[in-house]
Amino acid sequence: GCDPKADSTRLILNAKAQDTVLHLAATEGSVEDLELEDVLKVGYRGIKCVESGGPEPGVGCAGRGVITSINFLEENGAYNDVDYVSYDVLGDVVCGGFAMPIRENKAQ
Repeated sequence: GCDPKADSTRLILNAKAQDTVLHLAATEGSVEDLELEDVLKVGYRGIKCVESGGPEPGVGCAGRGVITSINFLEENGAYNDVDYVSYDVLGDVVCGGFAMPIRENKAQ
């Protein structure tokens, strides 16, 4: 999910909002300092969940979070051995960053 609330995976994980890629990267110093296990949580029926997060409303580019997160997940093998990938992105924002998964054939 990509949302400042980081609640896209809450029901699948049966938990409160998980830490986001962007929050953890800011805490650790950069996304290169993260491990896949830091951001990927396994929920109901083995569904793998990641929240990319985003800046506070009105500050920064949320689409950049999508790009950063997808690149991190690809580089760390998160898409290996999965049948489907589902992205939950904001529908009310027009931003090139949100179009990146489709533009680069990472989503349909």
